[in-house]
Amino acid sequence: MQNRSRLITILRICSFLVLLYSLSMPIPVFVGLLFGEHHLHGFLMTFAFAFITGLLGWHLTSRDEMNLKTRDGFLVAVLFWVIFSAISTMPLYLDSRLGLSLTDAIFEGVSGITTTGASVLNDIDHLPKSILFYRAQLNFLGGLGIIVLAIAVMPFLDIGGAKLYQSEMPSPMKEEKFTPRLADTARDLWMIYAGLAACGVVAYRLAGMNWFDAVCHSLSTVSLGGFSTHADSLGYYQNPAIELVGGAYSIIAALNFSLYFLALHRRSLRPIFQNSEARFFMLIISLVITLVCVELVRTQTFALPEALVHGFFQTASIMTDNGLGAAHYPDWPAHMVILLLGASFFGGCVGSTAGGIKAMRFLLLYRLSSQEIEQLIHPDAVFRTKVGRHSVSDRVIRSVWALFFLYIFFSCTFVWGLMIIGHDFATAFGTVAACINNMGVGYGDTAAGFGPLKTSGKWLMCIAMIFGRLEIFPILIVFSRTFWRF
Repeated sequence: MQNRSRLITILRICSFLVLLYSLSMPIPVFVGLLFGEHHLHGFLMTFAFAFITGLLGWHLTSRDEMNLKTRDGFLVAVLFWVIFSAISTMPLYLDSRLGLSLTDAIFEGVSGITTTGASVLNDIDHLPKSILFYRAQLNFLGGLGIIVLAIAVMPFLDIGGAKLYQSEMPSPMKEEKFTPRLADTARDLWMIYAGLAACGVVAYRLAGMNWFDAVCHSLSTVSLGGFSTHADSLGYYQNPAIELVGGAYSIIAALNFSLYFLALHRRSLRPIFQNSEARFFMLIISLVITLVCVELVRTQTFALPEALVHGFFQTASIMTDNGLGAAHYPDWPAHMVILLLGASFFGGCVGSTAGGIKAMRFLLLYRLSSQEIEQLIHPDAVFRTKVGRHSVSDRVIRSVWALFFLYIFFSCTFVWGLMIIGHDFATAFGTVAACINNMGVGYGDTAAGFGPLKTSGKWLMCIAMIFGRLEIFPILIVFSRTFWRF
C-alpha cells in the first residue's frame, strides 16, 4: 500500500510538471501570430494534449499524498527529462513546414530542452519565427530546469520539494541552499535568471541585433543552450561587438547562480571574487582564451585584432558549453579545435546552466592530486582537502572521483558506439563532446550540423544528451536493481 502511494505521488508530481509545461506552448503561438503566421496547429495540439493529460493526471491522483524519499526524487528528475523531451518534440514533428522525421524531431527536441543546441534543421535562416523562438524558449526553460520553477510555485503540495531540488541541481555539495525556504531559493534563482536574460536582450540589441534576434539569442546564451536564428550563428552578423557580448554572457552564465544571489543580498561583488571555484574557473578559462588567441595569430588564421575577438568569444562559448559559433570555427587549425572540444568537458561552475564535469570537481581533483604528491613525500603527514575555508568530506571526494570516472567511461563508450555505427573517429569524438557536454558544436561530418548522423547515431546521442544533463548518476540509480527494492 505504501509503495502504491509513493508511485501515485510521483505520478501526481509528473502530472503537475506536464500541466505547468503546457502553459509555455501558447507563447510561440503568439509570436507566430505577431509575424503573420497561420500554420500554428502543432503548438496548439501540443498545448491541448499536455494540458489535458497533466490536468487529468493531477485530478486522478489528488487524493493520495505522501512525502517522497530521496530516491523518488531521482526518478522524478529522470522522468521529467524523458517526458519533457517527448512533449518538446511534438510541435516540431507536427509542423509540416519542417518535414522532420520522428527521429529528427526527437533529436531536436531533446537537444533544445537539455540546452545542447545541436541541430538537424536545414536552412535555419528561413525557418518560421515561431519555430525560431520556440527553439530559444526550449533552451531557456531547460537551462535552470522546470523542476526548480515548479518548486517555486508548488510548496503547497508538501510532497518532497527538497528531494526534487536536490536531484535536479547538480553539485558535489547538493545539500546546500542559500535561503531558509526552498521555494524562496527556487524563486530567487529564476528572478536572477530572468534578470540576466533581460539584460542580455538589451546588450545584444545595443550591439546591433534586431529585437527578435536579441531576444532569441539572449535566451539561448543565458541558458548556455546555443540555438541561434541563423545557420552561421553569431558569425552571420560579422560584428565584433555581438561576439564580445556573446562571450561575456557565456562566462556570466557559467558562474554559480547562488553567487549572484549573495552578491545582490550583500550589495557587493566580493562573494564572487572570493569564491574558490569562481576564481579557479576564471583562471582556467583565461589561460585557454590566451592560448587560443596566441595560436590564432601564430598560425596566421587571423590578424591580432580579429584573433582577440574571435578567440575570446569562441573559447568562452565552447568551454562553457554554450555552443554559439562565429568565424567558421570548425575550419580553424585542427589542434585548436581539439583543444576547445577537450575544454568543453571542463564546463562551468556548479549551480550554473553549463554542462561538462564542472570547475568545482576539477578543482577538487587538482587539490587531491597535489595532496597525493605531498603525501608520497611525507607518508606520515595528515592532510585535509579544503575548498575555501571548508573541509571536504570523504563522501564528496568519493562522489567526485566516481562522477569523473563515469563521465569519461560513458564518453568513451558513446564514441565507440558511433564508430561501430559507421562514423569516423573525428566525427565520433566531436559529436560525443558536443552531446554529453550539452555543448552542441560538432566536428568532422557534424561540424555544419547533425543531420549527417545516421539514425541509430541520433538516438544514441539523445541518450548522451540526457546523460550529460542529469550528470549520469540519477539515470544509473533509476536503472539499478537496488532502487526497485521497495
